[in-house]
Amino acid sequence: MMSIQKTSLVLLFFFCFLASQVRATALTYRLGSNEKSCFYLSNDKPGKKIGFYFAVQQGGAFDVDFNIIAPNGESILDGSEEKQGDFVFTANQFGEYSFCFSNEKSTWAEKLIDFELVLENEERPEFINSQTGEPVAITEMEESLMRISGSVTNIIRTQKYFRTRENRNAATVESTEGRIFWFALLESLAIITMACLQVYIIKNFFNVKRGGV
Repeated sequence: MMSIQKTSLVLLFFFCFLASQVRATALTYRLGSNEKSCFYLSNDKPGKKIGFYFAVQQGGAFDVDFNIIAPNGESILDGSEEKQGDFVFTANQFGEYSFCFSNEKSTWAEKLIDFELVLENEERPEFINSQTGEPVAITEMEESLMRISGSVTNIIRTQKYFRTRENRNAATVESTEGRIFWFALLESLAIITMACLQVYIIKNFFNVKRGGV
């Protein structure tokens, strides 16, 4: 019975810990040519960590320009023609942070972008014993959960990396298949045209010979 209660306490603490630590938003957006779009994340308390991940899944050379702007208008991070990125920084200001993507250098290619915004709270929750009013000693449990959380984060990042590679390879295969199809079609049309032209020339050649005798 004690083992079941202990397990239940661990699970309860784990889910409460995750719920209080992280607020994440994952989106997929199709960025048109010559387009610039911004997304916003509100920080209600200075000192929190903001995680920003993006990857170009389809379109052109799989690159995009990005810029992260603080609430005071200053640029925190930016990059040009980046295929993907994974950044974590401390939000020292209160207000909305802007995450902008720009495809203004492309005149025709659309870009399909997967990105995720994560707001993390580094403060660890404290649990109070309802009977004694004293804090519950969960230091070892916290450390275990932090290690599990770190491992899960690494697994998620690895999955995102392989997913990006899979999507890019699939897009490359589809593009190659399209090129092969049109090349084969044009080649077939050229061969048929040449064959018809040869038959026509040879036929006219014999007609001229027969008429001149």
